[in-house]
Amino acid sequence: MNRSWLRVFVAAFLEVIWVIGLAHAYDIWTWIGTIIALIISNYLMITAGQILPAGTVYAVFVGLGTSGTVISELLFFGEPFKWERIILISLLLIGVIGLKVITGNKHEKGAES
Repeated sequence: MNRSWLRVFVAAFLEVIWVIGLAHAYDIWTWIGTIIALIISNYLMITAGQILPAGTVYAVFVGLGTSGTVISELLFFGEPFKWERIILISLLLIGVIGLKVITGNKHEKGAES
């Protein structure tokens, strides 16, 4: 896996953090952490989109972020478990993995990889 895809995955992880922060921040420090995660997450996604196809980067970023947020809500915040939700998240993850597998890098001379 190259650095650009690693940026997408870290950006998606940070998206889960800041989305949870939006719902559960309660003081100045949790809000500051949420804002920092938001800024870094978007920066990593944007820089990955300069190397990889932007549409694919955004789809993977949003798909992983959405899946991670739903799973986190189920595991840590008492969201009710429903099989339908798990099946739909699984379908979303299959699509994200498929996009990553079929997408190549657009290597240009001097481009970072």
